[in-house]
Amino acid sequence: MRIYNTASRQKEELIPLEEGHFKIYACGPTVYDLMHLGNARPIITFDALRRYLKYKGYKVTYVQNFTDIDDKMIDRARQNDITVRELADQMIEEYFHDADSLNVMRADIHPRATESIPAIIELISMLCEKGHAYVADDGVYFEVASFEEYGKLSHHKLEDLEEGASERVTDVEGKRSALDFVLWKFKKEGEPFWDSPWGEGRPGWHIECSAMSQEALGDTIDIHSGGVDLVFPHHENEIAQSEAASGKPFVRYWMHNGFVNVNQIKMSKSKGNFFLVRNLAELYPYEIIRYYILQSHYRMPINFTLTDDEDEDNPLDAAVTSYRRIRTSLQPLELVAKNADESGDREVDQTLEEAIAICRREWTEAMDDDLNTADAIAAIFDLVRAANTAAASEKASRALLLNARETIIELFHTLGLNPDEQEEVIIPTRVKELVDLRTQAKQERNFEEADRLRDEVEKLGFRLEDTAQGVQIHLLED
Repeated sequence: MRIYNTASRQKEELIPLEEGHFKIYACGPTVYDLMHLGNARPIITFDALRRYLKYKGYKVTYVQNFTDIDDKMIDRARQNDITVRELADQMIEEYFHDADSLNVMRADIHPRATESIPAIIELISMLCEKGHAYVADDGVYFEVASFEEYGKLSHHKLEDLEEGASERVTDVEGKRSALDFVLWKFKKEGEPFWDSPWGEGRPGWHIECSAMSQEALGDTIDIHSGGVDLVFPHHENEIAQSEAASGKPFVRYWMHNGFVNVNQIKMSKSKGNFFLVRNLAELYPYEIIRYYILQSHYRMPINFTLTDDEDEDNPLDAAVTSYRRIRTSLQPLELVAKNADESGDREVDQTLEEAIAICRREWTEAMDDDLNTADAIAAIFDLVRAANTAAASEKASRALLLNARETIIELFHTLGLNPDEQEEVIIPTRVKELVDLRTQAKQERNFEEADRLRDEVEKLGFRLEDTAQGVQIHLLED
């Protein structure tokens, strides 16, 4: 398998440091709010990587942290009139609700920053002892100039960064450079704090990940993943402080997923242009959200928007249509196979057998080529078409029809998708509104309007059944 390493800016053969065993650290969320689609992308993407490596027979130790102390956490806790710990506990529970529903496997270790304070303090102490950190008026800082290789991940030149930083003024007494970043913040009134050799306070964001990674996986790990927005300064700073402390390489392969954009602008809570996964899941099954994310190559940006324009397809609507093609092919394949002969037409069987082999080969080649889930899914669709053709001919053998079906299911399962399971039907809010309006129209004996509203519901892919218990809403079969 070859993956694109952000550090080298090229694809490299993926080889674990320890034979047969990959150690992966994935940057997790700051748990002050619900997950949005931009947060979901790396979670789904690198879950797919983990699943594929396990599929190939590797042992994988997967660590994903929770940042449960920072300025956003403190501000949100104050707004909600609860403690930071209470906010973190609540949001981590909500995170798992969404992540589990997206079929994301839980990490082997989910460290929390507030539960890793001793490891953080130990790492900062090492940096101070080695002359890479110093105490200023408001906390302990890492001296960027003390690490000669600073910028090797983002490919920024230190002199250029220093020139840009010189234009910014810092009013922190004792801070040596605007580039220097905080490792330990001295406590402020009303903020959570912990004891340390430098005084009461709390950790900075960057040092948390280095300490949690080191404590869980050791000084050198195989893969560190996250969104492309973390390359600089977060991951650059992680490298500096980790390698300055240990003297060893920190990460062998850096993997970063592209942005999720809304109208070509990066999705973020600060811009207010985000879609919460929880809200999307009221309109579409979680599995469709996962499928939608995996339809694109992980390094490419996704432009996402939802529109009320009936003439314009929403991206998740297209994903529903695409995924249902897979679902609706599996049951007929099983039914036809039950009635098929043990030995089918030689030519039909040979064609289907070749299609299965081609699918497996192209699927594996796509996944081995920088986790190209988009092409991997396309390879499965080619097999679906070939299997449907063979089934329609009624000449394929039972064994090959079942082999094709099992291959489709196996490869999708490896992506964390389960098209063979019963489809989760979620009734969109708009359909519910139309049903209510139709009920009102019928009560007013406006049957023409009721029929029109029923037709509107059918256009949205649902049919209505009037029963003694009330209106039943069913998925409209293709």
